[in-house]
Amino acid sequence: MKIVVDTHTHTIASGHAYSTIQEMAAEAAKKNIEAFAVTDHGPKMKGGPFLYHFGNLRVVPDTINNVRIIKGAEVNIIDYSGTLDIPDDYLKRLEFVLASFHDICIEPGSVEDNTNALINVMKNPYIDAIAHPGNPVFKVDIPKVVSAAKEFNKYIEINNDSFVIRPGSYENCKEIALECKKQGVKVVCGSDAHISFDVGRFERVCGLFEEIDMPESLVMNISLSNFLEYFRFKKQRLQKR
Repeated sequence: MKIVVDTHTHTIASGHAYSTIQEMAAEAAKKNIEAFAVTDHGPKMKGGPFLYHFGNLRVVPDTINNVRIIKGAEVNIIDYSGTLDIPDDYLKRLEFVLASFHDICIEPGSVEDNTNALINVMKNPYIDAIAHPGNPVFKVDIPKVVSAAKEFNKYIEINNDSFVIRPGSYENCKEIALECKKQGVKVVCGSDAHISFDVGRFERVCGLFEEIDMPESLVMNISLSNFLEYFRFKKQRLQKR
C-alpha cells in the first residue's frame, strides 16, 4: 500500500516541533508525498500557537515544491462534553481538523467519559477526524467510537508515531482498524511528524494494514484526489447548514 498524503504533521509553531512548513514541503517532495496537512496543536497545549496562527494560515501557499499544503489544526479536547480549544469561528476557515486527547490538556477520564467526549466532538461539523484514539491513557469503547464515526461521517486516524511514543497503542490501533474494517469506516494515516525527516513515514501503519488485510478503499491517504473530493463534499455539507 502506497500512502501519498500525510494528514498529521507539526511545524515549529507547535512549540515542541523543529521544522518550518518549507522544510516539511522539501522533505515531502523528496519522498514523493503529494500532500500533507499542517496540523499544529491548539493553544491549550503549552507552547502552542495563539488563535491568530490558525486564522492567518490563508497566507500559506496551496502548493510548495509541487506538494499540496492542507491547512489544518490538531485541536485539543478540553472537557468531556467535547469542548475544543479552538472555536468554530476559526475551525470553519480550515481544510482539515483533527481532534485529540492530550493528558497535558485534560485529565484522563473513565472509558465512558472518554467515549462520550469523542462522540460529542464528532458531532461538530468542522471536525474531520479523531487523532490517535488508540492511546491507552484514554481508553474508549472502540465499537461505539467507530460507530459514531460512521454516523457522523468522520475519519479515524491510525497514527504511525503512536506505536513508539504511546506504549501499548499497537493492540488498540489494531482493534480500531479491525473495527473500521468491520463497519466500513474510512481511516486516515498520520505520521505525527514533529521534524521534517518524519513527514510521510508510515512503515508501522502499513505493516499493521498488511497484517489485517485492510482494504485500500477504506484508506483515504492512498490518493490526493480522495481528499480533494472530500473537501468539495465538506464545503457543500457546510453550505447546507
